Amino acid sequence: MGFFQLLKKNKELIPLVVFMAVAASGASSFAVYSLRKTDVIIDRKGNPEPWETVDPTVPQKLITINQEWKPVEELQKVRKATK
Repeated sequence: MGFFQLLKKNKELIPLVVFMAVAASGASSFAVYSLRKTDVIIDRKGNPEPWETVDPTVPQKLITINQEWKPVEELQKVRKATK
């Protein structure tokens, strides 16, 4: 007995299958979205300090409200001193 024959025979399973498919695709798409973010490190040997390449003008959160970025003077002095 195939999957679609089972669904034809038991029509009450159709909403369950649809909800599970939507949940699985949503979880997969969020996992792919999370892996593309800059604060997730997949390859530590290729880029050991990925936080140095973060663009401050691009929001890093899913929803960002009233984000303003100003450089910290002390941090800029430390960066110049260590380079």
